[in-house]
Amino acid sequence: MTTTTLAVLVPLLPFLGALAGLLLGRTAPGFVRPLAVLPTLASLALAATVAWRQGGGQAVDAATELTPTGSVPVELALYVDGFAALTAVLVTVVAACVQIYSTGYLRDDPRYPSYAALVSLFTSAMLLVVYSGDLMVLLVGWEVMGICSYFLVGHYWETPEARAASLKAFLVTKLGDVPFLIGLFALATDAGSFRVTRILGAVADGGIEHPTLICLLLLAGVAGKSAQFPLHTWLPDAMAGPTPVSALIHAATMVAAGVYFVARLLPLFEASQAAMAVLAVMAAVTMTGSALAALAQDDIKRVLAYSTIGQLGYMTGALAVADRGAAVFHLLSHGAFKALLFLAAGVIIHAAGTNSLAAMSRMGRLRDRVPDAYWTMTVALLALAAIPPFSGFFSKEAVLGVAEHVVTGHTEHAPAAAGWIVLLAGLVTALLTAAYATRLWLLAFRGEGPEAPDHGRLPLTMTAVLWVLAVPSLALGGFAFRVLPDWFDGHDLTPTLTTSVLGTGVALVGGIVTYATWRHTTAHAARVPLGAVAAHPEGDAGLVEAEAIASHAPAYGDIAYAPDPSDPGRLLLGPLHRPAAAGFHLDAVYTALFVRPVRAGANLVRFLDREVVETYVRGAGALPRWLGAAVRRAQTGNVQTYVSALLAGTVVLAVAAVLVATGA
Repeated sequence: MTTTTLAVLVPLLPFLGALAGLLLGRTAPGFVRPLAVLPTLASLALAATVAWRQGGGQAVDAATELTPTGSVPVELALYVDGFAALTAVLVTVVAACVQIYSTGYLRDDPRYPSYAALVSLFTSAMLLVVYSGDLMVLLVGWEVMGICSYFLVGHYWETPEARAASLKAFLVTKLGDVPFLIGLFALATDAGSFRVTRILGAVADGGIEHPTLICLLLLAGVAGKSAQFPLHTWLPDAMAGPTPVSALIHAATMVAAGVYFVARLLPLFEASQAAMAVLAVMAAVTMTGSALAALAQDDIKRVLAYSTIGQLGYMTGALAVADRGAAVFHLLSHGAFKALLFLAAGVIIHAAGTNSLAAMSRMGRLRDRVPDAYWTMTVALLALAAIPPFSGFFSKEAVLGVAEHVVTGHTEHAPAAAGWIVLLAGLVTALLTAAYATRLWLLAFRGEGPEAPDHGRLPLTMTAVLWVLAVPSLALGGFAFRVLPDWFDGHDLTPTLTTSVLGTGVALVGGIVTYATWRHTTAHAARVPLGAVAAHPEGDAGLVEAEAIASHAPAYGDIAYAPDPSDPGRLLLGPLHRPAAAGFHLDAVYTALFVRPVRAGANLVRFLDREVVETYVRGAGALPRWLGAAVRRAQTGNVQTYVSALLAGTVVLAVAAVLVATGA
């Protein structure tokens, strides 16, 4: 087969698997798991073959006109360069791991057939985004992912949290998609085509008349899809879905789509200094804010969710300093260790037997219970904290190194201010990332919480996948920075001495300070009973409940448990802990700015409809009804009544005639 044919089959196979799974899920349940796993594995093999054939050389570019659309045609176009080839491999690797893992994690779930089909459709949509060479076809995959995320996040629709989270994810991303769509049309109008190659050609020739406006419109959609400030608030709440779905969304699909889109069209964004500055500020605020929020979370999945937001900030930061090689390098590295982190967290939750024990303040004695999760999550956390020689060190240092090059004037593709913003925010985030990674490891595996009941041996499909993902988390960076430049436009990804020392130094400081704080708080907690706060004579039980809600600590019945007194995050953040735990109250701000005005407007419309429009309609119908009733009373059928009325009318007319004649 030709490379083009193989590339077409990569997104097609998961789509066919999803279609077959939906059709046969009820009639032939025995085929559900093979239909979920085998097409994805086949897609992985084909994606690897396409990447091997492409080899970082000339892009595979093919197209056929989809349908006549007038002046701006829509084409079924394929464009596979080094970025697309490797990103597709990442997507299929993570999707295959998630499908295999889910066969054990959701083995007793009655809705597993629809879940597996939606995961396959999600995978197919992301692969369509990766391989598409036409922006309208890319938009199809972009929107299909949004629909799939709605259903997958709301998989446990019996719970109000899942229903609210799925609706929030859909609406917030759609809020960004509206200006994104306008930006696509404006871009196609200026370039005369939706084809990526023609758009980039128009950019090179100066044919884009409004680059700043177009880029800002596109960034709104990117911020929504990739959970960047200020449209990031949906991602932490999306943890209400199954943990494998979280791994898929955070590691290789949906949130990666926005970063990949900007990387694909980076020359367009480089044409606008204002857009690059906005991208840098967005990345800096996202990085630091999400890292602070992660340090305050009690739910292990919410820690990882805020971590994803921060790592995506690194990728957008690399794009803000005009280096898509560093951005996609971190995208690949992050995809491996973040998928591992979520799937290991799923093992912990599965071993505990309930999602409620996802709160780290209630974890304890898990190191020996789940050794596979312990060792592999340790590897992934070291990669997340960018400790050498783990993969996260090389990819994160590539981002910081590029920012340093901009600051020192070695490149002029981005403004120096953007370089300073990304570099300083990246170093601060590296410190905070190591801190919350250390905190997670200490609370999850070294905590002294209550021992959860043993729920039996974990399925092999769940534990084996962890070790598969641990390999790239450990070893990917060591050779990737030497090999990937051939795939990524020849951009050097070698770590620089300055940023390597600074980045590793602040990471070690963050980890050591967190460990020392944990030792201090653990010693203090041993002397202060956990129930002492709740028993405070001034009635602090309400404060305990409020803090438990703010930190998402689990509540059982009417009892809200206080956060773990040995939690180092409380001491490290100090007065910032409560607002950070609540995501700096951005949801409350959006409620005040948008939700309440919309509700007030809806209430006003309902009032006007009920009190004005309906009153008019009721009045318009009442008048004929009253006239009809009056006429109906006159139609009695009594001849004597009719004669009497006739005589009375005659008398009245006669009197009137006499009066008129007399007056005349």
